[in-house]
Amino acid sequence: MSSPDPLRRVLPLLEVRWSRVVRAVALGTLALGFAVGLSATAAWLIARASQMPPVLQLSVAVVAVRAFGTGRGVLRYLERLASHDVALRGMAALRANLYDALARGPVTRVIALRRGDLLARVGADVDAVGDVVVRALIPAGVAVCVGLGSVVLVGVFLPAAGLTLLGCLLLTGVLAPWLASRSAASVEARGAQARAEVTTRTLELLDDGQQLRVAGRTAERLGALRAADARLTRSTDDGARISGTSAAIDAGAQTLAVLCSLLLGIPAVAAGTLAPVELAVVVLTPLAVFEATSTLPAAAVQLRRSRVAAGRLVALLPGTPDGPAAAPAPDLAPEPASGPAPEPGVLLSLRGATAGWPDRAVVAEVDLDLRAGSVVAVAGPSGVGKTTLLLTAAGLLPPRAGSVRGPARDTGALFVAEDGHLFGTTVLENLRVARADVSEDDARTALGAVGLDAWLAGLPDGLETLLGTDGADVSGGERRRLLVARALLAPAPVLLVDEPAEHLDATTADELVRTLAERARATGRAFVVASHRLTPLGVADEVLLLGRGDTADGAAPAPARVVARGAHAELLAHDAGYAWSAAQEQAQEHAEEQAAHPDPAG
Repeated sequence: MSSPDPLRRVLPLLEVRWSRVVRAVALGTLALGFAVGLSATAAWLIARASQMPPVLQLSVAVVAVRAFGTGRGVLRYLERLASHDVALRGMAALRANLYDALARGPVTRVIALRRGDLLARVGADVDAVGDVVVRALIPAGVAVCVGLGSVVLVGVFLPAAGLTLLGCLLLTGVLAPWLASRSAASVEARGAQARAEVTTRTLELLDDGQQLRVAGRTAERLGALRAADARLTRSTDDGARISGTSAAIDAGAQTLAVLCSLLLGIPAVAAGTLAPVELAVVVLTPLAVFEATSTLPAAAVQLRRSRVAAGRLVALLPGTPDGPAAAPAPDLAPEPASGPAPEPGVLLSLRGATAGWPDRAVVAEVDLDLRAGSVVAVAGPSGVGKTTLLLTAAGLLPPRAGSVRGPARDTGALFVAEDGHLFGTTVLENLRVARADVSEDDARTALGAVGLDAWLAGLPDGLETLLGTDGADVSGGERRRLLVARALLAPAPVLLVDEPAEHLDATTADELVRTLAERARATGRAFVVASHRLTPLGVADEVLLLGRGDTADGAAPAPARVVARGAHAELLAHDAGYAWSAAQEQAQEHAEEQAAHPDPAG
C-alpha cells in the first residue's frame, strides 16, 4: 500500500481559512480577467478605429480600456495582499503547531538530528509548505477560472477558435506542469538535502570556529561547505533548466493558439460568419490568456517542493513510521506507561524501566524510587546510557519496557542537559526561562549558589548584560553553571542533571554537586545527578553504577544494567571495581594538579 501524502497530513497544521483562499482566488481571477478584457477591448478598439467611425462609437471602448488597465493593477495588488496574508498566517500557525508538537512529544526524532538540519526543517521547510497555498493552489484556481472564461469569450465569436484555445491551454496548463513536476522530483530532493547541509556546515563554522581552528580542521570544514554549496547551486541550475523548458512550451502553445485562430478566422470572415473587427478579438485575446497558465509549471514544481518539505516535517511528528506512536491531537506526548502505582510519598518511580531509542535498548531493568529530599547519583563510563536513562525518567523518552510513574510525571521533572541552550538575551531573562517571576534577588542568589557571583560582579551591566547567541561569549564552565542556576529556580519537584561538573576543575565540580544536593534537601526536591566522576558522589544517598557485560564479536552491544548500588562509602568498601575507578580518578586529578602547580623546590 502506498504511503499517505505527507502534504495532506501537514496542511491541517497551517490552519488555513478557506474563505481567505477563495477571496484570493477571486481577486486573482478578476485581475487576470481584467488583463484579458484589456487585450480583447484594445483589439476591438484598434480594429474599429481603423474603419474611422464617429468618435462617439469608440467612447465606451476607450473608457473600458482605461478601466481594465487601472483595475488590473489595483486588483493584482489586492490579490497579492490576500494571498500573502493566507501564506504568512499559515506559516506562523504551522511553525507554532510544529513547536508545540516538538515540545509535547518524545525527542526520539529530534535528538538524532544535527542542529543545522533541525533549523532547516523549522525554517526553510516550513516556508516551503506555506508557499504551497500562494504559489500552487491559488495560481491553479485562477488559471482554471480565467482559462474557462476566456474559452467562452472566444467561443462566442468563433466556436472552433474557442476549442483550439482550450486545447492549447490544456497543453501548457497540464502537459507543461506534469513535465516540470516529473523533472523536479529528484531536483527538489537533492536541493532540500543540500540546503540542510549548507545550514549545518555554516552553523558549525560559526559556533565552533575557535575549536576547529585549534584542531586544524577549519579548512576541511570550509571545503565541505563549498562542496555542499556547489551541490545546491547545481540543483538550482537544474531547476532553472526545468523552468526554461516550461517557458518554451508555454510560448509554443501561445503561438500555436494565435496561428490557429488566424487560420480559422480568415475563412470565417470571408464566409461572412465573423466580422473583421471580431477577428482581431479572436486572434489577439489568446496573447493575454496564457498569462494565467504560464505560472502553472512553477506551481507544479512548488507542489513537489512543498511535498518534499512536508515529508521532512512529518518525520518530526509522532505517528510516523519507525517513530513514536500516534497520539490524539492536540496532546502529542505519549501516555505514561502502565505499571504498579508508586508508594505514597514517592515523586517518581521507575519499575523495570528500560530506556533506549526506537532501534535499540540502552539501559535495561532499572528500579528506582525518588522521594522528596532524596539525592541519587547515576554513575558509569561515558556512553553507558546515563543521559538516556535521565531522558526517560524526565518523560522526554517513552520507556521501551517497564514503567515510569508518579506525581512528578504529571507536574514535570526538569532535565538539565549537558548542552542546554542559552538564549541571545540578558542573563536575567535567561534565568527567567525557568520561571517568569524570577526577581533580581532570586537570580543573584541562584548564581551565587553555583559559584557565579564573582562572574556576575565582573559583567558590565550585571544581570542586564546581553549574552551572545547560544552563550557563545561564555566559557564551558560558566555555561554549565548558568544552566544549573536556571534549574535551581524552576518549580519542578524532581531535578535531573546530566554531567553538571563538565568543563569545571575538580574542586569547583565537587562543590557544585554538593551545593545541588544541599539545595535539593532544603527545598524538598528529589535530585538525580548523572556523572562519570565518582569523587563528588559521597553526597548522594544512593549511587547506581551502570555497566555492560561482555559482548560477543560482531554482536550488537547488550544494554547496560545496574551492576552495583548503594552509598558511595559502601561501594568503596565492598565493590572492587568501583574502588579501583575512584582511586584511578583521584590519582589522575592529583597528577594534573601537580602538573599545573609544580613544586618550586622539586
